[in-house]
Amino acid sequence: MADCPTCRVPSQTQFASPGLVGKIVYEGHDAADDPAWRDSGAATLDDYARWCTHLCGLTCLRMALGEGAPSLFALRDGALKYGAYTEDPDDGTIKGLIYAPFVAYAREAHGIEATVHRRLTLDEVVDLVDTGHTVITSVHFEIRRPERPAPGRGGHLVLVTARTADGSLHFHNPSGIDAPTRTAQLPRAEFEPFFARRGVSMR
Repeated sequence: MADCPTCRVPSQTQFASPGLVGKIVYEGHDAADDPAWRDSGAATLDDYARWCTHLCGLTCLRMALGEGAPSLFALRDGALKYGAYTEDPDDGTIKGLIYAPFVAYAREAHGIEATVHRRLTLDEVVDLVDTGHTVITSVHFEIRRPERPAPGRGGHLVLVTARTADGSLHFHNPSGIDAPTRTAQLPRAEFEPFFARRGVSMR
């Protein structure tokens, strides 16, 4: 869990093997074939394979907690007790992350000052970062390929940790497919088309 040289926040992925992320998200590689799955803290391989694609928000929390943070699946177990995820009773589909119970969990279990932002502008994200917060922002997962037109907004969570001297947003992407997309930076104009204008600030 090495700290990022730009922001000093550790970079992590929601998958146990960072080198497999591209294959899992773009090539149909089965997450159950991840040889490092035990590193996630999951009790079983089936549990890991079912949940790992849903844990971007908790990976953001784990990065914000820094050194000594619980395992990803320990965080999942805690978040489930607060109702931060729900499962469809008919087909078992996992729904989440639900911001309000997630914030309650972060506050009460980990002492994090956390706030839900149901409407959030990029100016407000910058102001929050400038005042010492990290900001979980809802973006489209294709933000990892920003050279392509944004296919939509939201559905994935990344952690904005800093801004660069030129005003670009520096963020950590739990499903980044390589080092430059896991600890990425984009000008605000390039970040904005992926951004769903909502999120959670933490300090």
